[in-house]
Amino acid sequence: MPKTKKAKDEKSAKRDKKRVMVSEKGDGGGNGGDEKGLDFARAWVEFPDPADDEQVFRCDLTWLTSRWNCIFGSGCQGIQAGRADDGCCSLGAHFSDEDDEKRVAEHVARLTPDIWQHHAEGTRGGWIAEDDEGSRQTRPFQGSCIFQNRPGFAGGAGCSLHILALKEGREPLETKPDVCWQLPVRRTYEWIDRPDDTRVLQVSIGEYDRRGWGPGGHDLHWWCTSATSAHGAGDPVYVSYRPELVELMGKAGYDRLVELCEERLASQLPLVAPHPADPAR
Repeated sequence: MPKTKKAKDEKSAKRDKKRVMVSEKGDGGGNGGDEKGLDFARAWVEFPDPADDEQVFRCDLTWLTSRWNCIFGSGCQGIQAGRADDGCCSLGAHFSDEDDEKRVAEHVARLTPDIWQHHAEGTRGGWIAEDDEGSRQTRPFQGSCIFQNRPGFAGGAGCSLHILALKEGREPLETKPDVCWQLPVRRTYEWIDRPDDTRVLQVSIGEYDRRGWGPGGHDLHWWCTSATSAHGAGDPVYVSYRPELVELMGKAGYDRLVELCEERLASQLPLVAPHPADPAR
């Protein structure tokens, strides 16, 4: 079920902001001119949640109809200089709550040495760590998340929890921490008090750009959402990220989003507020 009604509390909001603040300084981004700027026109659409009359969705059509796709292992430059093979896994992943950690633990129990390179280390030394403020996360090991298999590993490079999901015929969102499968889509909440004294929960679905990481996001070596090299997919984000968006919005909300995205792309007029990293139409 979608977690749209679970608006984040102050503690979890602070946790989101510090995820990158604990990292080493990068080169400030914009590596080689590949990234576009953060400030540009965006086309947002707001619509009532068909499944819940007490909340509305606010969706960034510029992002959701863009041609972004993950290029991990095929051009990703990584968030830390000199560690392109880590992608965005260099820091480990903070758990969103106890349920998130418990769910991941159930899947970790099924990992085997043939698909998890650091199985022995994770079993012996544990796979959970606490940061400086006591928030729990996946344990960093040798410069990146302990679940990340390195290039050359026979079981496959990349997230072992992701590999587990594919091996079992599951969606990776079932096995990975919330923050991992949601990236680079960002869901935020805001209670809106209307002039007629009614109140609705506004759920925003947009791009997890550098600012989404908090102040430290500007120090990432490279970030993919505004990089031209990551904007060449055949399908737009709302199609390629269907499972994740259904989980974030619910099936009825996602179906309405699809209608609006398709109306936008079907327009015969020049596309209003296209993503600057996209190829020219």
